[in-house]
Amino acid sequence: MAGLNISDVNLPYSLDAEQTVLGTIILDSSAITDVADILKPDHFHVGLHNELFGVMYGMFISNAPIDLVTVIENSVRRGVFDNQDEARAYLLKLAESVVNPSGIKNYARIIEEKHMIRELIYVCRDIFDMAGGGLEEPRRIMDFAEKQIYELRAGRELSGLKHIKPLIDDKINELREICADPDGKKNAALSSSFHDLDRYIFGLNPSDLILIAGRPSMGKTSFAVNIATGAAKLRPEKKVVIFSLEMSREQLVSRIIATESRVTTDQMRNGLIDGDGWRNIANAAETLSKLEIYIDDSSTVSIGEMKAKLRRIKNLGLVVIDYLQLMSTGRTDGNRVQEVSEITRNLKLMAKDLNVPVIVASQLSRGPDSRQDKRPMLSDLRESGSIEQDADIVIFLYRDFYYHKESEKPYLCECVIAKNRQGETGTVELHWDERYTKFSTLDYKYE
Repeated sequence: MAGLNISDVNLPYSLDAEQTVLGTIILDSSAITDVADILKPDHFHVGLHNELFGVMYGMFISNAPIDLVTVIENSVRRGVFDNQDEARAYLLKLAESVVNPSGIKNYARIIEEKHMIRELIYVCRDIFDMAGGGLEEPRRIMDFAEKQIYELRAGRELSGLKHIKPLIDDKINELREICADPDGKKNAALSSSFHDLDRYIFGLNPSDLILIAGRPSMGKTSFAVNIATGAAKLRPEKKVVIFSLEMSREQLVSRIIATESRVTTDQMRNGLIDGDGWRNIANAAETLSKLEIYIDDSSTVSIGEMKAKLRRIKNLGLVVIDYLQLMSTGRTDGNRVQEVSEITRNLKLMAKDLNVPVIVASQLSRGPDSRQDKRPMLSDLRESGSIEQDADIVIFLYRDFYYHKESEKPYLCECVIAKNRQGETGTVELHWDERYTKFSTLDYKYE
């Protein structure tokens, strides 16, 4: 429309719905349980209502009784009202405005929808300003627009600055759910399926960038895929996505079947499968087919394309990328160090934006091969610096048998946690079976 100024668009809200929800909670404190999973304080457009619901929501989180007297007391203490008389007069007005207390969920949905429309208007303004400025590349504008719309669809708050109190309230609520869930089904972190490793890294946590690095043939791909399969088994409601930039889907699936069935890939290639092997493969196929695992073997996929694909997946739990050195940004200046820096930074931003753990396999330089002690160090990361800086967790895989064939423990793999932003560093010993490309804890090793 000619002459449209997006800044002039009126922000929609429902005064009646906001007043009715607050008034209903004052009349019946149990009503807040019906809307606590729908509304947050920022969903209320009227500033006073925003603050009042914040008071009530905080009382709900801390299990404090909610009634006219306690809300008056807490709202005055929080500075929502200047004095108790002012607070009492407004809260009684809210209570008297309630016509249908049983419809509180419907009113909450109205507030939520108005809030979403307002957020959409804010997003459109930002995109309009970015595009109208003429200073950004079209692809960057599109990526920004897609990210903002995705986060809005996911129900995330888009404002950059947010007061600490609602963040604390959300965290306490999350902790209460976790403590009330002994089986860990509501825990945001996924298990790596290696309990000794989980003791160090506390599982695979949302927004973590986890680097699995090693020299060739150390088992990086197998370890990452073992984690992906284990996480999918333990949390079947979560979707796991594997980007395989080196191997085809068929090759990767063969490895996964071999790991699960204990039938080697050589046996599958040569057709040397006996009756027990076929039964094991059939059982493995049935189990694996039920897992929410998705594989993309596009060899030239960019981070922007990854994000676009991942944003369409509901209930995403884990992303695995194999491997870092095959990724590219399309730079033509030949500066690989800067390109890798850009890649790792964008991978960390992707993990944060999508709020899921991202596991990336990475090659190491030849540094370990030239030392007497072949165990990797952080300085061995190829195109190092930014990789170490951006990763939350860096795990090195080291098998002594690879260098010393006389080793007494050819099955032993050291999982060296060289960087751990959330906890301690250390070494976890795992059992490696090359025949089935399978890692396992030493508790379950077999001859």
